[in-house]
Amino acid sequence: MDVLSGVSLDWLKSFTWIAAIAAGLLTVFLNPRRFDLAALRAALVFMAASAGAGVYILNHVGDPRWSSKAEDRLNAPALKETPMVGQFMEPLDSFLGGVVGTVNQVVDFQAALPVAMEFFVAAGWALAISLPLGLAALVGGYLEAKRRRREFRRYKLRVDDLTEELEDIKRRLGYPARAEPAGLG
Repeated sequence: MDVLSGVSLDWLKSFTWIAAIAAGLLTVFLNPRRFDLAALRAALVFMAASAGAGVYILNHVGDPRWSSKAEDRLNAPALKETPMVGQFMEPLDSFLGGVVGTVNQVVDFQAALPVAMEFFVAAGWALAISLPLGLAALVGGYLEAKRRRREFRRYKLRVDDLTEELEDIKRRLGYPARAEPAGLG
């Protein structure tokens, strides 16, 4: 079953952009601090959708949405209807039908190739854009990890200070000394 059979070429082009924008917005919604990841994911989804659309077009070359016009197609002459020798021309008739069918397939491929190449070029540009976006995401991830490590150290120091203050308060109030768990001493 062909899900995209009813989709026009303009909608197929729009679908690549819609998918990319939706992926970017979803990433921003899930992680609002990382716009670099949203841009990278949008570029990668656009690249995948564009390449997929190009492959779809090349797999459906005879589709009337991008195939050649009816006047560009060839028709084989019917030689079997020739008077007196028509019955002997049937093998030649079927051979010519096969040749014309192959030529029509080539004509359809020639008509579909520029349309598919538009999608492949768009996918190439998305790949070219995703490389610097990927580097930006790596730098952003490194900075985020560095910030989290600093924050964790700050919390750890704060917990150590509070633990020390609590031990000092316990000593002043006369609480028994903190017992070490068995096996650690």
